[in-house]
Amino acid sequence: MIYDPEKFLLLAGPCSLESLDTCRPVADALAFLQEQHPELNILFKGSFDKANRTSIASNRGTGLDTGMEILQTIKAEYGFKTITDIHSPEQCASVGAVVDALQIPAFLCRQTDLLLAAAKTDCTINVKKGQFLSPYEMEFVTNKLEEASAKEIWQTERGTTFGYHNLVVDMRSFKIMADNGHPTIIDATHCVQLPGAVGGISGGQREFVPALARAALAAGANGVFLETHPNPDIAISDAASQVPLDELPKLVESLLRIWTAMR
Repeated sequence: MIYDPEKFLLLAGPCSLESLDTCRPVADALAFLQEQHPELNILFKGSFDKANRTSIASNRGTGLDTGMEILQTIKAEYGFKTITDIHSPEQCASVGAVVDALQIPAFLCRQTDLLLAAAKTDCTINVKKGQFLSPYEMEFVTNKLEEASAKEIWQTERGTTFGYHNLVVDMRSFKIMADNGHPTIIDATHCVQLPGAVGGISGGQREFVPALARAALAAGANGVFLETHPNPDIAISDAASQVPLDELPKLVESLLRIWTAMR
């Protein structure tokens, strides 16, 4: 089991792995935070394929082989557990042999074959609630993983579609999903996306990330998912919603204070 109720669960890293030159500064910052705050339980995250980009012209990232090499390097050099998203059942076994946790993208959270294949690995499964689902429906998603004997299950809230190009977070979700018996996480950076709002790419409002992350912890979330980048404005994906790396320490320290108070 990766989740430890005595530690603050933080899933953090760049949206797309991009390159080792992008990932190493992020890992350096996370390693410093880990050293300063032993109560942190950090997983390094990053995507090897942005398979659900709005436009076919968008950069999808490193691809599977290079992405796995980057994650293996980060794991070896820094000792972090790692998590990445998968998109098809065929990817689960090979990716699961490298990382510690597999993430089911929100758009794919009801894809039974994907859930069952992920559950057959030795990985923790973090499933994101679809933008189209109520939190009550996550019971059926987690039931599929339970029936397939998933080793460990986490549930992540990433906002619900509210009209065109907008997402909202219902803070009741954390209590509702907690009743399924598995830890809950706030995806504080995808929650501030403005999907498809900028001429074929997603916009975002990163200024609201701290408020949503803090509110979710106060509402009972067990952990926080944050995308961070040394220079978000040049990131190949989610440039408008990723947290600038130099702002990460102050944000994490504020989240730790709320997590501590809630305990």
